[in-house]
Amino acid sequence: MTNPSNQLLDAVCRRGVLVATSVRYWRGCKRLNPEDLGLDPANVSDRLIQLGHKRLIPREALSAFALIESRTHATVEGSSFPFLGGIGHFVPNPRLADLTDRLDKLRDEFRDATLDFVAGYATLRDQALEEWREAARHLNGSAERLLATIEQSFPPAGEIAKRFAFETRLFQIAAPDNIRLEVTEGIEQLKVSEDRRRIAEDASRRLQSDLDGFIRESVASLRDQTARLATDVLATIDGSENGVHQRTLNRLTTFIESFRSLNFAGDQQLETTLERFRNELLTRSAEDYRNDGQALASLTDGLARLRESAVKLAGADARDVLSRFGQMGGRKLAAVS
Repeated sequence: MTNPSNQLLDAVCRRGVLVATSVRYWRGCKRLNPEDLGLDPANVSDRLIQLGHKRLIPREALSAFALIESRTHATVEGSSFPFLGGIGHFVPNPRLADLTDRLDKLRDEFRDATLDFVAGYATLRDQALEEWREAARHLNGSAERLLATIEQSFPPAGEIAKRFAFETRLFQIAAPDNIRLEVTEGIEQLKVSEDRRRIAEDASRRLQSDLDGFIRESVASLRDQTARLATDVLATIDGSENGVHQRTLNRLTTFIESFRSLNFAGDQQLETTLERFRNELLTRSAEDYRNDGQALASLTDGLARLRESAVKLAGADARDVLSRFGQMGGRKLAAVS
């Protein structure tokens, strides 16, 4: 009999991959302690004095990296679903090529920014230390200790490049058939083998539950996004003096196309609803809607019905979607058995 967790896992693996991205760069901060200012920690009240992390260099010196980092996270999140508590993001196959292309471009931007930063690091360090010397003059005797701490906090020029890295990894998760442990001879070997079998079975049960929850959450997320989009568009139309704009209609079209590429779990009910909405209400231009009050009323009525349907679906448990999704893996396993 086929393990249900293997069916779900096989279906997940066929429909996409996991992606993990890491954007690392020197943050240019130092945590200051009372001793760094020549103060006795026993006599420093947290209610009155807060030290903590202080910037070694101006914020703008690292703004390019902060922007690339935020764009990287947004790019991944817009093309994926958080997987099993954040060990990675699940990217459906139709989104993979576009995502990797965009990440490659961000990695190139990161590399160029790193080269620029490393080239100017020595000058930036000298300028920052001079500013710290000026600020330290007001510390009445503790300046020397503070400046020594600050200066030691700057990485050597020859090592600063090691603090920067942009990495992307694609991988898939597998159910454990067994747990590899060191096996000794005799009776102890039998006990370890039994422990290994028990641990693997427990891991498979937990994986079944985790995959079940992941698929349900992914389906609910798309349904919730649909409801929120319909609400936002209705509010935009209602608040516009000139009626509907073409960019509003384009936003709806783009979302429907995005939904189809993200709908790895096969939410047929919502996909059919969105396709019907596109065919019936997104074939007109914004100008047509502005010139035809009855057509505009049909659009807003359709948006209201789309929102109502999405809200209703979001409140359901997606049991039918999960059942069909599991059968995808089961059919493949049956074909090769």
